[in-house]
Amino acid sequence: MTLVPVTYKGGIYRHDEIVDLIEDLGGYVVQKHTIAQDVILQSLVPREDIDLIRQIARPLMGEVTEAPLVGAEIAVVSPSLEIHHLPHSSCDVAEYFRSVGAKTNMVGLARGFGKRIANLNIEERDVINEHDCAVFLLGNFEECIRHKFPALRRGITVPIIVTGAPATDRLRAIIDPPVEGYVGGIGRLAHRMKKQEGEIEHLDTLVDEVARVLDTRRNEIAKDPLSASPARLMTVIDEAMQITEASTHPTPITVQIAGLRVKIPYETYAETLRTLNIEEGITLGDVADVLPSRMRTYIWIKIRPFSETNIMV
Repeated sequence: MTLVPVTYKGGIYRHDEIVDLIEDLGGYVVQKHTIAQDVILQSLVPREDIDLIRQIARPLMGEVTEAPLVGAEIAVVSPSLEIHHLPHSSCDVAEYFRSVGAKTNMVGLARGFGKRIANLNIEERDVINEHDCAVFLLGNFEECIRHKFPALRRGITVPIIVTGAPATDRLRAIIDPPVEGYVGGIGRLAHRMKKQEGEIEHLDTLVDEVARVLDTRRNEIAKDPLSASPARLMTVIDEAMQITEASTHPTPITVQIAGLRVKIPYETYAETLRTLNIEEGITLGDVADVLPSRMRTYIWIKIRPFSETNIMV
């Protein structure tokens, strides 16, 4: 059964019927937003059942749309926190990703500016590597990108998508060795990206490119499947520990393609998670590594593939 990301938007009235339907079909609600009298469900559902969900949603005035970035956590990397790097395009990209279902974290580098001194420190590298992919928002000049990017990418093991003001084909030409994705036409801006032509279009192109890169990664993982679904582990952990009910975070358990970020203190809860029973004597520690995250005191759960555990739950 292949789970695909979708978003349900509709009224709060009888939305629990959609939640029950998704769960009965073997899917998972990754995140739920309630805004006044409307509800938005970010979900992973069986591909073959999408039409059935649309059919049930139609009388409820609900809409089911594909949301390619649901279930992914993306690092949006800006060369610095200074005003000429961070405020506009970085925020617009992160916000646009969230609108199509992704969980984004913005990473402003401590020393990402300047051709001669640009660098990436160990903590920044480790934080970026805890995500599903990294989107580097670079500047306007080819020579600057050519000189800086080798230092900024050093040690990054997750897929990288590079953006900048030069055209996409020029980004491909100046970056060596290649990265997984390129989107040109997005450089440093002094205004919000609101124009449909030339700005929103570039954001749509970026979403498509990130979705393509993540689909490629999902296909690679499918060759050696994970020992457990991240969405299922999210449900098991939340039911056992009631994390969502006790937390003020919008996403206290963040689903990734091959893992989870659990926003509770590592020192206090790591051993409880390792010994948490998933199914018939199989614990979470049997199928995943429970690691300290470099983000605050959170816990990063990295699910191991079947070839390492010989377990499938």
